[in-house]
Amino acid sequence: MSTVKAITKHLLLLALASIVGCDRVTKHVATETLAGTPTQSYLFDVIRLSYAENTGSFLSLGADLPEPFRFTLFVLGSGGLLVFLLVYAIRSRWSGAKLFALGLFVEGGASNWADRVMVGHVVDFLNVGVGPIRTGIFNVADVAILAGVAMLVFTEYWQG
Repeated sequence: MSTVKAITKHLLLLALASIVGCDRVTKHVATETLAGTPTQSYLFDVIRLSYAENTGSFLSLGADLPEPFRFTLFVLGSGGLLVFLLVYAIRSRWSGAKLFALGLFVEGGASNWADRVMVGHVVDFLNVGVGPIRTGIFNVADVAILAGVAMLVFTEYWQG
């Protein structure tokens, strides 16, 4: 392996580990400082911080499902999907931007998956928007997941 490839590989691993670390720390801080408090608004209400425990998936979809079904879907199913994606990427010999995109997706998914396994829910706390146009409440792992999907779509379009 060339020196440039080795450095690139190590930077990729560092970036991915940083995402998980940042997600874990921000969720901890949100739990300690935002739980039980009113929503906080910043930058002329563009950013809102509000503590939420999400037992569902994206935008709390499936939160009302019975617990055994949620466990099967969100713990076993998403865990299996993450493992499948890793195996597929390895067998397909993904590299470069495509591998980084998958890394973002898997790292974000793994961090949220760990929350579901350890405490039964995912901590969300960020909301952005202008006026009535707002996102749902999300976290750093969700940003990594969406960035990974967007990058993967872009690289597939660009290379295809």
